[in-house]
Amino acid sequence: MYNIIEKRRYFFLLSSLVIIPGVLVMIYSTITTGAPFRLSIDFQGGSIYELKFEESGVDETAIRDVFASFGDDAIIQQLGEPEQNRWSVRAAFRDPETTQQIISALGELAPLDEGNLRTEQVSASIGREVARAALIAVFVAAVVITGFIVIAFRQVPDAIRYGVCAISAMLHDVLVVAGAMSLAGLIAGWEIDALFLTAMLTVVGFSVQDTIVLFDRIRENIPKHLGEPYETIVNRSILETIHRSLATQLNAFFIMIAILLFGGPTIKQFIAILFIGLLSGTYSSIFTAVPLLVAWEKGELPLLNKGGLKGALEAEA
Repeated sequence: MYNIIEKRRYFFLLSSLVIIPGVLVMIYSTITTGAPFRLSIDFQGGSIYELKFEESGVDETAIRDVFASFGDDAIIQQLGEPEQNRWSVRAAFRDPETTQQIISALGELAPLDEGNLRTEQVSASIGREVARAALIAVFVAAVVITGFIVIAFRQVPDAIRYGVCAISAMLHDVLVVAGAMSLAGLIAGWEIDALFLTAMLTVVGFSVQDTIVLFDRIRENIPKHLGEPYETIVNRSILETIHRSLATQLNAFFIMIAILLFGGPTIKQFIAILFIGLLSGTYSSIFTAVPLLVAWEKGELPLLNKGGLKGALEAEA
C-alpha cells in the first residue's frame, strides 16, 4: 500500500514554498501601493461608464487620453466584438458636473449612442460593508464547522483536532488565493471586486467539505482496524477516497479551463481565481489537513503534546 502520510514533511514544505512567497508579495504590495491587493471601484468608489460609439475608429488610447486630461488613469475594457464599438470605463470621478464634461469630451471623438450610454456611481462604503460581511461569514463558518466536527466526531478521542485541522486547511487555501491575487494585481493589474469575494467564499466551502469527507472515512476506519497504527489507518482512508475527490474535481477543472480559453474577458479573472482556489482545496484536503492530523497525533507539532488517539488505540490493543 502506497504510503502518502510518511511524506507529510514534503507536503508541508511545498505548502510553505507557496504560502510564504504569497505573504511576502502581499507585504510588498502593501508597502508600495498601500494595500495588499489592487482594489476595484467596488471598494474604492467612483464612476462606471458604459459607452457605444456610432462610428468606428475610436480606440482605447483615445478614450484613455480623454480621461487622462481630467487627471485620472481610467480602467478601460472593450465589450463585445470590436465592430460594436462598446466600452466599459471605470474612473475615480464622482460629481455629476465632471461626469458630464467627460461625456462631452468623449462625444468629440465620435458621436455617442445615447440609448446605450450609462453612467453609475459606486460608493466605497458599500464595498467595505460587503468585505466586512464576507470576513464575518468566514469567521462564523469556521466556528460552526469546528463545532459540527466536534459533535459529529465525538466518539473519536480528541475530536477537536479534526476541526482545527479542517480550519487550518481552509486558511491554507485562503492564503494561497490571496497570494495569487496579490501577485496578479502587481503583474497583470487584477483588482479584487465582489466576484473575488464570491470566489473566495466558494473556495472556503469547497475546502472544508472535501476535508470532512476524508475525516469521515478516517472515523469509519478507526473501529474497523483497531490495533493498526494510526498512520496506517489514515493512509488507508486517503487511498479509499482519493479517487472520488480527484474524479469530482477533474470534471470541474476541465470546465473552468474551457471557460478560461474560450470565455469572455469579464469572467476570466473570476474563473482563474476559482480554479486556483479549488486546486489548492483539493491539495490541502489530502496533503495538508490529514497529514497535519497525523503530525499532531505523533507529537510533531511544536507546543502540542503527543498522545490522544494513539494511546487509546494502544489501550484497545
